[in-house]
Amino acid sequence: MPPDVPDFSHGCCVEALFAAMRARDPATGRHCNRVVALSVALARACSLPEAEHEPVAIAARLHDVGKIGTPDRVLFSPGRLEGDDWEIMKGHAAAGADIIMHSAIAQRDRIALAVRHHHEHFDGSGYPGGLAGEDIPLHARIISLADSYDALGDARPYHPARPHAEIMRILAEEAGSKCDPQLLRVFERMIQGSPLRVP
Repeated sequence: MPPDVPDFSHGCCVEALFAAMRARDPATGRHCNRVVALSVALARACSLPEAEHEPVAIAARLHDVGKIGTPDRVLFSPGRLEGDDWEIMKGHAAAGADIIMHSAIAQRDRIALAVRHHHEHFDGSGYPGGLAGEDIPLHARIISLADSYDALGDARPYHPARPHAEIMRILAEEAGSKCDPQLLRVFERMIQGSPLRVP
C-alpha cells in the first residue's frame, strides 16, 4: 500500500471485490491502490470531515471494479481505444456502480455514486451522465483528479510515464474542461511536498 493511506476496515465485501479486480488485471489493482492514497490525501487537503475519508477511500479502491466485465481485447488493448471498443470501455463506470449496489458494503449508495461518476468532466463532456460542474459529486471529482494524476504518471502501452511537471501542465490545460479548477488548486498545493508525488 502506498504511504499515507489510513488503514480503514473495508470489510470482506470490499476486499473480495478488490481481489477479483486485481486477479483480472494486476496493473489495475496497483493503480487503484495509488488512487486511494491520492484521493484520501486530497480529501484531507479539502478539509473534508474524517467521516468522509472512508467512503472516498473505498470508492477510489473500487473505481475500476467494473472492468471485471470488460472483454480482454478492450481491457488489454495495446493502443488507444476507438469506436465500439471505446464505448465498451466507457461502460465500466456504470457497471462498477451496479456491482457495488449489489453488495453489502456500508454506504454503498454514496460509494456507487462516486464510482459511477468518476469519468464525468467539469464541462459536461464526460460519461456516463454528462454531469457538469458541482452537479458531479465531490467524491467523484476527487477520485477523477487522483485517477488522472496517477494514470499520466504511469507507463501505459500507448504512452510513457510522465514526470510530475508535465502531468501538472496537462492537468492545468484540462482545468475547467476535464477537472474542477478549484480542486486542482488544492491538489497542486497538496502534492508539492507529498511522498505521493511522482518524480
